[in-house]
Amino acid sequence: MIHAHVTAWFIAIVLFAVALSLHKNGKTKGFKILHMIIRVFYLIIIGTGVGLLSMVYHIDVWYILKAVGGLWVIGLVEMILIRTAKNRRTSVFWFQFIIVFLLVLYLGFIKLPMSIFHP
Repeated sequence: MIHAHVTAWFIAIVLFAVALSLHKNGKTKGFKILHMIIRVFYLIIIGTGVGLLSMVYHIDVWYILKAVGGLWVIGLVEMILIRTAKNRRTSVFWFQFIIVFLLVLYLGFIKLPMSIFHP
């Protein structure tokens, strides 16, 4: 389940970068198609995340923080894509995205017991 979750969000982040690149190059049709595909990955990420959370015996506050942060990242990706499509400013959302994404990565890879690098 962990591998499916990590693979899903990694592919979503790559598709997010490709979608932004397509928009920058003026390919709006490709941008819209990738935006829809990314939305499917949101569902996969949320589903695998709920599955992982259900496997935890004792849910600590760190798990709740990671879950809320993960949902926040998904919301920020969506807001960045929507505002980019409408040619509006996204700097506030990018700042939040970087901070929250790094926090979620820290919690997922280092802090929580199900992580890869947990001592």
